[in-house]
Amino acid sequence: MLAAVLFLPVGAGAVSARRAYAVDAVSGRVLYEKNPTERSLIASTTKIMTALIVCEQCNVLDRMRIPKEAVGIEGSSMYLKEGEVLTLQELLYGLMLSSGNDAAVALAIYCGGTVEGFAELMNDKAHNLGLTGTHFENPNGLDSPGHYSTAKDLGTLAAYAMENPIFYKTVSAKNVKVGDRYLTNHNKLLWRVAGADGVKTGFTKAAGRILVSSATRDGRRIIAVTIDDPSDWSDHAALMEEGFSRYAIGRIVNQGDRVGTVEVVGGEKRRVEVLAAEDFDYSVAPEEHPCLALPGPGFIYAPAVEGADAGVVYVLIEGKAVGKVPVVYGATIEQTQPEEKSFWKKLFHRGSG
Repeated sequence: MLAAVLFLPVGAGAVSARRAYAVDAVSGRVLYEKNPTERSLIASTTKIMTALIVCEQCNVLDRMRIPKEAVGIEGSSMYLKEGEVLTLQELLYGLMLSSGNDAAVALAIYCGGTVEGFAELMNDKAHNLGLTGTHFENPNGLDSPGHYSTAKDLGTLAAYAMENPIFYKTVSAKNVKVGDRYLTNHNKLLWRVAGADGVKTGFTKAAGRILVSSATRDGRRIIAVTIDDPSDWSDHAALMEEGFSRYAIGRIVNQGDRVGTVEVVGGEKRRVEVLAAEDFDYSVAPEEHPCLALPGPGFIYAPAVEGADAGVVYVLIEGKAVGKVPVVYGATIEQTQPEEKSFWKKLFHRGSG
């Protein structure tokens, strides 16, 4: 793949990030990418994984007493005090709205036993999600050579995390009160972009400005990621507007649609229909015309059984495969039976031999 591939018609210079990625989270269509698999420091966007682990593996209604190890952590903070008692949900707000490095350590200790143990949980989850360009060493994103991710991996992670209702509730909140603390979300897009509902900001001098965002309109969700981007707020707003206005999710294939036929060698009939086994939706621009292509040699050997697995059909846009749909045979085609010779034909055949 080329180092930078542009899909949206916004011009290569319109996004100032060194690395970027935008995807329609519903259809999976990549809307924009620029050095999407280049590894980078990711600063506090690390906390997307931290929050996800807590949401999936711990009870957020649990209350914990803040240990001294979670107090006075460098960088952004929700200013925890040793001995105070908070719920995990309150710590999640401090983690994702105030970007509290102290909240990250507190949650890591509670859910993972130690910071190192929690990092192992983070890496296990990254592996399970197929985030091959990602490795974690801490729960808060403080710079470390072995702590990195990619724009594409962060987009995949965010799309998955936004499906978790506790995570969604946390990152979509604009303001919350935690004890005597009033927390305001650092994500300015929640106020600036229609439908914005997540997810996380990040910054260190070494990493630059990093932003992972989400917006949902009419049942569609777009996830955008920029890394090392001095104009991240405007870039994300532009990516969201282009993605929602230019592309619309459409039904490409309905379950039961005839997607082609294949030859049946040795069958009672010469061809059998192939039908889509499920629906397929995809984000499509007005000028695009998806088409279908059945792979393989174009024939099968009898018999064919109605409803049996027939492989897949590929969905193509401008000659590029953008998805695949399982297909089944639309009818049963029995194998032809060999002709039974009469007694006289057998006798004649024997005598002439």
